[in-house]
Amino acid sequence: MELGEVVAAWPFAASLAAAALARGLWVGRRRTALNEALHELRRPLQALALAGPGAPLEPSALQGSVQLAAVALERLEREINGGAVASRRAPLAARPLLAAAVGRWKARAALVDASLSLRWEAGEAIVDGDRCAVAQALDNLIVNAIEHGGPEIVVTARTSPGRLRIAVTDSGREPRPGPRRRGGAALAARLSGRRLHGHGLRLVRRAAAAHGGDFRLRASGRGARAVLELPLVSRGGA
Repeated sequence: MELGEVVAAWPFAASLAAAALARGLWVGRRRTALNEALHELRRPLQALALAGPGAPLEPSALQGSVQLAAVALERLEREINGGAVASRRAPLAARPLLAAAVGRWKARAALVDASLSLRWEAGEAIVDGDRCAVAQALDNLIVNAIEHGGPEIVVTARTSPGRLRIAVTDSGREPRPGPRRRGGAALAARLSGRRLHGHGLRLVRRAAAAHGGDFRLRASGRGARAVLELPLVSRGGA
């Protein structure tokens, strides 16, 4: 091929490459959204599957798991067929929400010989939020601590001026060796939407931002501390 022909064909080839890249990114974003929806459906189904005669769920935890599964199915259907996201923001009493989340995952913690407890020091704290989005964020923080931390996991709730601070801490464990993608492989997995891990913490950050809150995670050899902060509507005596 002559140089002139190569130069003339370059804009067309560049357009094809750009179109292929754009489609690849779109497919990756869609795959990521579907993986996140599946991730959020898997959580309440796991809690329901772990409940049994030996470790029954309390009524609030059972109701919460069923509701979370229904919301996750709704999101999955929306990701497949399209549709608007319904707003469910309302004033929420925070203590029952945290107690239900801890109750959902005590059986899961027991499977790995871990303990899971709630320390409530926030009075009658009320937040303005989406009940299911906040519950999903709590579930992800607790399960992340069970799967990657332990063996003592504590969920603590305290208030600071205008904020409810929820901390999930674990006492740490020896790091477990395993395959880890680095550099270009990690970037390729993220762009293609094929990344299998990390959905939970990404959803927690998204929920915190949507509620005008904040999320921080600090890990060390002595354990991890994940802090979710949400704005308070009002506060009773602590």
